[in-house]
Order: sequence, then structure tokens, then C-alpha cells
Amino acid sequence: MKSERPGWFRAMSKTEARWGAPVYVQLATFYQESTFRPKARTPRKYIFGFIPNGRISSAYGYAQALDGTWGDYKADTGRWRAKRDDFSDASDFMGWYMSKSRTRNSIPMSDAYHQYLAYHEGHAGFSRGSYNRKGWLLNTAARVSNRAERYRDQLINCNS
Repeated sequence: MKSERPGWFRAMSKTEARWGAPVYVQLATFYQESTFRPKARTPRKYIFGFIPNGRISSAYGYAQALDGTWGDYKADTGRWRAKRDDFSDASDFMGWYMSKSRTRNSIPMSDAYHQYLAYHEGHAGFSRGSYNRKGWLLNTAARVSNRAERYRDQLINCNS
């Protein structure tokens, strides 16, 4: 990771220092949200099964940030030029969002499972426990958590 994508590693390390979001939790969330594709979008909606009619949501970029949430991030941080398809900006956004999850929902930054549920459902949805009715999402959060642990172990071994 450090030798393959040093710019990414620097960006995530900077995010960890600024917001407290561990690199391994960021990596696992990026993987789940976009598989590291800068211009990732949600699937299209279709009318009658074949006429394109917009997208499922406004989620876009590495972090799959929604338009409204991205706007909140830019207003809150003053980073008006931030772009969702820029890895450094997406990493900072993710750290900002996870920091809000820690403050609003008392989720430890190292808890990839619950951080992902809050990331997916939003802070209010997480507070309501909306994820409990979504078995597929609980399975996805478990995969994110397992991947985060693998990334953590790999990063530890990189440092030794």
C-alpha cells in the first residue's frame, strides 16, 4: 500500500491525524463503497425495465458521498473546492463523517462495523437502528469489519 499508492497513504494518514479515523477503517470503507474507483456511481433506475431514468441516489466518488452530505462537509470544513473524485478530499470527508459518528452516536473510530453502519444509514438512521431490519447490511458491515482487521494486520506488518 505505502509503496503502491504513497499519495493515498499520505492522505489517509493525514485524515487519521486530523479526525482520528484509522487508515485501516478508511481503506475497508473505501473498498466497500467504491472499490477505489474515483468516479463510482450508484446504478441507474429504469422505467419499464429499459428506459434510463436517473440514478438510485446522488452518491458519487471514492467515498460514495451524497450531494447533501458532501455540501454539509464543504460548509463545515470550508473546503469549498473539495471534489468527491479526488482521493485526498474523499479521505478527509470520510474522516469528518466518522468523527461526527463518534460524537453523535458514540462510535469508536476503530469500530469499523458500527462506523460503516452509521456511514451507510446516516447518523439519524443509525440512532433509530434502521440497520437492524436489513440483514444484508449487517452482513456487509461484518465484511467491512473483517476487511478492516486484515488491512490493520497488513499495515502492522508493513511497518515491521
